[in-house]
Amino acid sequence: MHFDSDVIIVGGGLAGLACGLRLSESGLNFLILDASDRIGGRVKTDLVEGFRYDRGFQVFLTAYPEARRILDYDELRLHPFFPGSMVRKNGKFYKLTDPWRKPLQSIRSLINPLLSWSDIRTMARVHRTLTSDPEESLFEGKEMTTRRALEEFGFSPEVINTFFRPFFGGVFLEPELETSSRMFAFVFRMMALGDVCLPEGGMEAIPRQMADRLKPESIKTGLSVSSVERNGVCLLSGESLKARAVVVATDGREASRLLEGGFGEVPFTRVTCIYFAAERAPYPEPMLVLNGDTTGLINNLVTLSNVSSSYSPPGAELISVTVLGTFADGDGLEESVRTQAVDWFGEQVRHWEYKRTYRIHRALPFHAPPALSPPQRPVRLEKGLYLCGDHRDNASINGALSSGRRAAEAVLEDL
Repeated sequence: MHFDSDVIIVGGGLAGLACGLRLSESGLNFLILDASDRIGGRVKTDLVEGFRYDRGFQVFLTAYPEARRILDYDELRLHPFFPGSMVRKNGKFYKLTDPWRKPLQSIRSLINPLLSWSDIRTMARVHRTLTSDPEESLFEGKEMTTRRALEEFGFSPEVINTFFRPFFGGVFLEPELETSSRMFAFVFRMMALGDVCLPEGGMEAIPRQMADRLKPESIKTGLSVSSVERNGVCLLSGESLKARAVVVATDGREASRLLEGGFGEVPFTRVTCIYFAAERAPYPEPMLVLNGDTTGLINNLVTLSNVSSSYSPPGAELISVTVLGTFADGDGLEESVRTQAVDWFGEQVRHWEYKRTYRIHRALPFHAPPALSPPQRPVRLEKGLYLCGDHRDNASINGALSSGRRAAEAVLEDL
């Protein structure tokens, strides 16, 4: 049989690119196919009139172990957030600062109505446990919902609802904190041990850097795959391509379609991201603003240009608003969000220029317990047919990169 390449990788997101990078080290010939007009999967940035719009508010955590192995951080020119958050509660803003990263600046933030001394002591104990235990132990403890884990740690209902709900609800993209406690432990550790950042070129700079390390002829965009088999794929155009192995590196739902549901259903969280431009930033710090109340649509808001000036042209600021869930066009979402922001920042908000909205129906795999038991799912379906993506590891950049490497190593072992 004639093979067009040793390996065909279906999907040019982070997992597919990580798979390609590992295969390239071995000298195998491979071809990455992606239906979109450019690589990146769900990690894309649209540059329009000097504004950088990430497709959904995303951040990069420098402590990701897989990313440390693969990416050149200096080349990404990472811009860190201030280690803390502003919480809007009962008509006021309260600044919470990470005492382990900014000890002097945190003193004032520790004395506020949002934190009891019991919560402060509990936070110190949890921080010590999750940062000092071996990393692999984070995925070995009893699995429960994040909310249940916070309750068992001993946090008060007030701090869970005021801080953890909007903060980790914005990370997991679900407000009830039903995501696995194992995922909470992993993300908490990553944020405690490294910086939360934005690349200067937007989040798409991450997959672009990976693609630049591959031969240009090994990546083909604008090609949709209609079906997959062990020794090749069929394109929507009707053309067939043959290979010694096929790796499906799409999101979970598309992979389930291509593989005819051969590995189970993958549920997703949904999110809406709204962008506004302003002549001046509503606050000066490079930090996240959280909705500590249980009312209103805004979960979190951030002035991206405070973090990296590359996100907006000179003389303008770019503001990103995250609303959990998705809403239909013409539902008055922009007006509702603007009204809430006026309550937060005053009349200046009425002069914000609406720019665009991203409604993302497949944002992240939803890892409700026992989704991470075991913490990694198999990447080898059978000899010659493989699978990778954040649904194989965990819903993070690190999970996508790790699954891609694991799939490549399974291919190398079999070939």
